[in-house]
Amino acid sequence: MTPIARPLYLKRVESMINTEFIKIITGVRRSGKSYLILMIKDKLLEMGIKEEQIIYINFEDPAFFDLLTYKDLYKYLKEKVISDQKVYFLFDEIQEVEGWQKLINGLRIAFDSDIYITGSNASLLSGDLATYLTGRYVEIKMLPLTFKEYLHFKNLEQGDPSRYFNEYLEYGGFPSVVLQDNSQLKKDVLAGIYNSILLKDVAGRATIKNTEVLERIALFLLSNCGQLISINKIANTLRSAGFKVSNNTIENYINLLQSAFLFYKVPRYDIRGKEYLRGQGKYYAVDLGFIRSKLQRNNINRGSKIENLVFLELLSRGYEVFVGKYQDKEVDFVAQKDQEIKYIQVTDQIPKNSRESDNLLHLPNAYQKIIITNNWDDVGNIDGIDVIHIIDFLTE
Repeated sequence: MTPIARPLYLKRVESMINTEFIKIITGVRRSGKSYLILMIKDKLLEMGIKEEQIIYINFEDPAFFDLLTYKDLYKYLKEKVISDQKVYFLFDEIQEVEGWQKLINGLRIAFDSDIYITGSNASLLSGDLATYLTGRYVEIKMLPLTFKEYLHFKNLEQGDPSRYFNEYLEYGGFPSVVLQDNSQLKKDVLAGIYNSILLKDVAGRATIKNTEVLERIALFLLSNCGQLISINKIANTLRSAGFKVSNNTIENYINLLQSAFLFYKVPRYDIRGKEYLRGQGKYYAVDLGFIRSKLQRNNINRGSKIENLVFLELLSRGYEVFVGKYQDKEVDFVAQKDQEIKYIQVTDQIPKNSRESDNLLHLPNAYQKIIITNNWDDVGNIDGIDVIHIIDFLTE
């Protein structure tokens, strides 16, 4: 596959080169982490670092299958390191190595080193690693291509982006999908990625033998992206379909799906009380292509897909995102980064005789309020609130 430049992420990593922190690149399988780490290698060479100072290993490559324990890997690395020179460790899919957390901390202590690792599971940053590396690592969270990256990769930046929006909304931003021209091949590649995540990164790691309940829960979340969901609601749906499953099992499976970055849970936040609300939250898929690929329906709610897309865009820009609640009003997103806060409502189009701005008008005036729409006729200003088209929002 042709490498896709990801300056959004490479720029973040470049500022950390030769710092003491271990750089941990996380994200869903096939989102481009492997190519990013190769770009980091190229950057190091551009900076004058010698090839022999860089040790790059992809642990899903059969050539390195005999290094999947920390003892074997350490023995191999010890022979490769040049004692009087700084060494750059670039490890792709490090979680394949048994006991890797202890080893990474050991390498940091034993050698004059700069360490970069990737992984496809959020558990990478829990347990032993968090204990060993408290305050000594930075996480770079990677997603599939944003719409702006999609246009750049397809050399479509000079044209009218609205011409290509529907295709992106349909098939999403996985690089290996974007590369395909045939629609059926796009669907097949998406199905392959989805099944790989579900069966390898979720069921395989948790040793789930009967995956039917897991698959049903994932499909339920895909069908209800952007809807407030509780464990009880999922349990009732499964039980009505004849599945005997406990609430604890459902909660555990959802956590596994989140750990594999297949879904993101957005908690509810009481804007007035400034506290998180327990219970219901909204779930969003990591890529829009999965919604169409797995549900196989033509009447999928377009508004929920637009909402899902806005969430992913905010995430890619480094915002922490919540579902807002203010008294009895619901706000689609409260997006926060440093001291900046945005209140955002999302709609496919503003219904006639409806005041989409109502939920925003009651909020504190100190922060920016935006309505994002997919209808060009809606664009403008309502009650002093900017109404922005989704394409302008994505390409700004």
